[in-house]
Amino acid sequence: MSGTADAPDALEVEAEGPYVTAPLCGEDLRIIPTGAWRQSWRRVLQAGNVDAFAACVMHPDDVELYEEIDPTNDEFGDFLAAAAERAGESEGKSRGPARSSRRTRRR
Repeated sequence: MSGTADAPDALEVEAEGPYVTAPLCGEDLRIIPTGAWRQSWRRVLQAGNVDAFAACVMHPDDVELYEEIDPTNDEFGDFLAAAAERAGESEGKSRGPARSSRRTRRR
């Protein structure tokens, strides 16, 4: 896994608009890629309200199916990871090394 979408996957993401499709307990559901999530949605998730978070990030037509599936935390985590992979992202992606807070002395 390279962490980037190949050409067919990228075209699929583009064709579907802001959503990617990933499997959740055998059902394909649409979700907004993690890079496009609003910070307010992340706060809902961090507060522990997974159902409200899912309603924020999932396609409106798929929310009811998500509720019927009633996934475990592990199943939902796998769904998020699969969606990130399909969007060409990874949950642990790095933007490179952090800059040092120490300034170097100029000579």
